[in-house]
Parts: sequence; C-alpha cells; structure tokens
Amino acid sequence: MNNVSKRMVRIKDELPYHLLLLPGVIFILIYHYGPLVGLAMAFQKYQPIAGFFRSPWVGLKNFEYVFNLPDFSQVFWNTLEIAVLKVVFGLAVPLLLALLLNESTRAWFVRSVQTSVFLPFFLSWTILGGVLFELFSLKGPINGLFSLFGIDPILFMGDAGWFRTILVGSDVWKGMGYNMIIFLAAIAGINQNLYEAAQVDGAGKWKQVIHITLPGMAPIIILVSTLSIGGILNAGFEQVLILYNPTVYSSADVIDTFVYRLGLFDQQYSPAAAIGLFKSVISLFLVSLSYYLAYRFSRYRIF
Repeated sequence: MNNVSKRMVRIKDELPYHLLLLPGVIFILIYHYGPLVGLAMAFQKYQPIAGFFRSPWVGLKNFEYVFNLPDFSQVFWNTLEIAVLKVVFGLAVPLLLALLLNESTRAWFVRSVQTSVFLPFFLSWTILGGVLFELFSLKGPINGLFSLFGIDPILFMGDAGWFRTILVGSDVWKGMGYNMIIFLAAIAGINQNLYEAAQVDGAGKWKQVIHITLPGMAPIIILVSTLSIGGILNAGFEQVLILYNPTVYSSADVIDTFVYRLGLFDQQYSPAAAIGLFKSVISLFLVSLSYYLAYRFSRYRIF
C-alpha cells in the first residue's frame, strides 16, 4: 500500500472524530473569532447606524482618550490588586487545607470536608451573591453576631474597605475546593517510602511536610501559580458586577466592569473597545509568559 492509500485510509478512519469536533469548531468560530471584527471599533469613531465599514477612522485617539480618563488609572490598579490578592490567597488557602487534610486518618472526615468545600464551586455568582447580601446586610447574621458584643452594625457591602475583603474572601471560598483537589492529587503521587524513611530517621510531621510533601508538590504548585499569571487582569467580572454598587467603585471597579458601563450605559462604544483591546494585548503577553514559565519550571506543554 502506497503513502496516498495509507493517508486515505487514515482520513477515512478519523473522519467520524473530525465530524464530532465540527460543532465545537463552528461554535468557536462564531462566538470567539467572529467578534474579533468588532476590534475595528477601537480605531474608529463608531456609529451604529454607519456600521464598521462606514464609520470614520480616528487612529489611536480612542486610546489617548481612555488613558486620560480620571478613572482609568484607578480602575487599572484596582484590577491588579484584586487579581493578585485572589491569586495569592486562592493558592495559599487550598494548599494549606490540602496539607491539613492529608494528615487526617479518618476517611469519612476527609470525604465530608472535600464535599462541603467543593460544593460552592458548582454554584453561580448569582446564587452566591444573594447569600452574601443576606449574610452581610445590616440585619444579617454577621451584624447580629457583632451586636452580641456591643459592636454597631457595619454596612459591609457599602464600605469600600470591607467590600474588597468580601470580594477576595468569597472568591477564595468559591474556588478553593477545585485547587484543593489538585493539591491532594499531587500529594497522593508522592512516594510513601520517603515518609517511612523519614520516620525511621526521627523526622516529625512538620519536617516531613517541609522536606518531603512540599518539594514533592513543587511542580504542581509552580504549574498552577504560573498558569494563574495569564488571568491576572481577570479580576472576576461576574462576581464584581453582581456584588458591587456606586459607593464602592473606588476600590472595586475593575477593567471589565468599567468597559461594561462605558460601552453599554454611556454608549461610548469605541473607547470601550479600545480598553478591551488594551486588556487583551496585555493578557496575551501574560498568557505567553505564564506558559513559558510553566514549561521552564515544570516542563508543562499544551501539545
């Protein structure tokens, strides 16, 4: 059988799998690549009636306009601060929880904790937003507990300082079960003979964690950390949009919500597209950097 015949046979064998992929490819082309045409708005004075092809081109004026907006620098730094806090605590908390669960010898307790911690991951921010509003309202259980100690009620959802804490804490609470499972899987892959040898040498639990568990988890920790760099500008649009209000814009307004308000409410479509393109370029650089670091330190490859 010549090469052409072999190729035709392989194509015939693989055709059903390609057909299975076809709906997903079409979906991505329509909803992910199709909207890229809208990036033209970032360089136009976009007019909905004129459309993309007849709206006047203005070059980089939209970028100059948005960079000079008084709120832009604050929004940019809010995004970085919130995202960095989410990444740091979103890795540290599940890592600590995984280490603690690994030391438990009661299987029923470990399973119960895993289930209860992982459950919020499956709930939408719409549901969790309602829960948070009830918990932190003026007449909610948190302020009710404070009143028992003579502390005046606090408007948590309307205080800029408290709101950011709630924002980061609730995001960590929602997602820590997912990372905890990853870290537990990494711990399960460590050679148990190392622990037995350490016990023979007189090493306690703390030294075993420091010298065996953490070094054994290092590739996974590095991988998860570096991949988080790519989403550093994604401070959680859905969460912030549901929870925040004008009184906390100073500490909670992020790039995505700023674009949402600028484009849909103020109808400044071209400046909103310019900010979105700016974020996309920075995110592309960070994603490339994260994959480079992931390959450099843990040999992670996507193909």
